[in-house]
Amino acid sequence: MSPTHALPFDSAYEQIPDDKADTTRELADTMRTIAETTYADSGHGWRTVHAKSHGLLIGEFEVLPDLPPELAQGIFTRAATLPVVMRLSTNPGDVLDDKVSTPRGLAIKVIGVDGARLPGSEGDVTQDFVMINAPAFTAATPKKFLSNLKLLAKTTDKAPGAKKALSAVLRVTEAAIEKLGGESGTIKSLGGHPETHILGETFYTAVPLLYGQYFGKLSVAPVSRALTALTDARIELAGNPDGLRDAVSQFFSSNDGAWEVRVQLATDIDAMPIEDASVQWPEDASPYVTIARIRVSPQSSWSAERAKRIDDGMAFSPWYGVTAHRPLGGVMRARRMSYEMSSNFRGERNGCPMHEPKQGDTL
Repeated sequence: MSPTHALPFDSAYEQIPDDKADTTRELADTMRTIAETTYADSGHGWRTVHAKSHGLLIGEFEVLPDLPPELAQGIFTRAATLPVVMRLSTNPGDVLDDKVSTPRGLAIKVIGVDGARLPGSEGDVTQDFVMINAPAFTAATPKKFLSNLKLLAKTTDKAPGAKKALSAVLRVTEAAIEKLGGESGTIKSLGGHPETHILGETFYTAVPLLYGQYFGKLSVAPVSRALTALTDARIELAGNPDGLRDAVSQFFSSNDGAWEVRVQLATDIDAMPIEDASVQWPEDASPYVTIARIRVSPQSSWSAERAKRIDDGMAFSPWYGVTAHRPLGGVMRARRMSYEMSSNFRGERNGCPMHEPKQGDTL
């Protein structure tokens, strides 16, 4: 790929609707309803989405040397090896049994990056990337995402307990998928993920972000042999509410892991739109290209102490970072207030303010 093929970002590619503020506020209010409900049920402030962690990993993030100019952008401008925190999770805003199978997430926090900062992260030295195991988002627009979220919030609020409500919703959606004999974006976003090992997943930002003077989507794919062997590997979760967490812990008790960080640069604004988050960008037009590697050594991947430090003490948001990687599109603009609400809610309820790590901190 050459700079003549990568499409430079133009602010005209983003189109902000007149009712953006109303949708953003309503989305944050709906997220808060879920947070309040799960807090009343559990006495703990959980994330409004991706509440349950299955692996909390500490490793190294290596930006590759000698990248061509269109790839040497933002935090990938020069070769560097930096500390990284990785958080593997599943989708609901409550800590459910792993048998209630839902889409998976990966949040990454790179520590020690340089560059002009996004508003709200001034003075920090971190860059967050928030990903799911799908190359596109389940909702095209903020309003569609809000509609999906209201369905979940309404069902949760009417039940005697948040955990029972979410479990019921997810069981119903799994049954619906089976009955339909196929996949629905809305249904799959709520539940119905096959019982496979989380460490075999490839994760994507799903929505685009700035990539210096260009724009694209990022992915993180397992490449070490022990990890790739787990792709689509079935795992028995019945009778073990923390089966995914146990599987990750067992793996990293004796194995290391390696992933590639890849970017898919936009080359055609019609085929690779910014404002429709549900579009999967064609890889035959622009393949994902490796720009960095992540390495994790054998370690204890989950403990109560590590969960307190990372789950309760850190927030992961695509708005924590440098301006060169600003999130793009309506879905991410609308979710910004919700990210802030969620971290503030958890800090207040748990008595544990969020902490952005500095280079040299003990992780």
